[in-house]
Amino acid sequence: MTKKTDQKIKCVVWDLDQTIWKGILLEDDAVVLKQDIENIIKKLDERGILQSISSKNEYNLAMDKLKEFGLSQYFLYPQINWNSKSYSIEKIQKSINIGIDTIAFIDDQQFEREEVKHSLPDVLCIDAADIDKILDMPEMNPRFITGESAIRRQLYMSDIQRQKVEEKFVGPQEDFLASLNMVLTIAPAKEEDLKRAEELTMRTHQLNTTGYTYSYDELYSISKSDDHILLVASLDDNYGTYGKIGLVLIQTINNIWNIKLLLMSCRVMSRGVGSIMINYIRKEAQKKKVKLHAEMISTDRNRMMYMTYKFAGFKEIEQSDKFTLFENDTANIPDYPDYVKLIIPESSL
Repeated sequence: MTKKTDQKIKCVVWDLDQTIWKGILLEDDAVVLKQDIENIIKKLDERGILQSISSKNEYNLAMDKLKEFGLSQYFLYPQINWNSKSYSIEKIQKSINIGIDTIAFIDDQQFEREEVKHSLPDVLCIDAADIDKILDMPEMNPRFITGESAIRRQLYMSDIQRQKVEEKFVGPQEDFLASLNMVLTIAPAKEEDLKRAEELTMRTHQLNTTGYTYSYDELYSISKSDDHILLVASLDDNYGTYGKIGLVLIQTINNIWNIKLLLMSCRVMSRGVGSIMINYIRKEAQKKKVKLHAEMISTDRNRMMYMTYKFAGFKEIEQSDKFTLFENDTANIPDYPDYVKLIIPESSL
């Protein structure tokens, strides 16, 4: 178990003129792709690294050119306008809902890179002249390529579909959630889940109770331990799968269950999954008549997880610096919401 240190890039934001293609589109419609750029874009996509665009250009003209090159589908929330590059990058970051320090920006203009660096110092700025080095950068190389990595762009594209439907939906939020026909599965982690579990600890910052990472080897050992419970949650709905989106690590010693780690993908932030997972653990602790504790290490991003514990009736019993130990009396546990079908294998806990 280690504290997060080395940051991996989750999204590469590309300029267009003299970066993805040679030439300036508004001056010459016959621009051509830079050498090996198609391969780089596809390789990043295969690694699960999302991509977008921040370009000062005419939107329709630029998108038509990307379609002509067969690349338009690789870019989420493209910002092709006359706004500052930093403004566009922030808009992309908020749309994807990732940390600003997980974004890399590639541009041929030093002025643009410096503008971004000044406004968003945590963004990794890369000179377009160094494009040929990108695939070898440590920040661009996740340790594992998981099933979720290979389809991450498609998962986000499904999220865009859901968002469009939600924006047009008239009625209470619970009615919209019910229309999705969500199915949440909570099950013990299998060996084939452990690479994704490691990836979740590496990638998830906002909805993470401690900020600790666990390696594949550590997770494998934990999954075989009699003193630990390791659960993985996955979510599906009408629009397809969200993939494996949650992880719970519980230490079981001396009639106490201690939640050492609880995390969820930011993509399910508005689906109520966190409360369902916690209430499931509470119900199981109640059945087995054990005390339920939970550890929390506060960071500048995970305030929502603190509130999730508080809303679930956890009370502080120990506190020092950023560490909090909670206890839950496992009383008055609400029923699971009707808008989610919960699947629990018989052998879960």
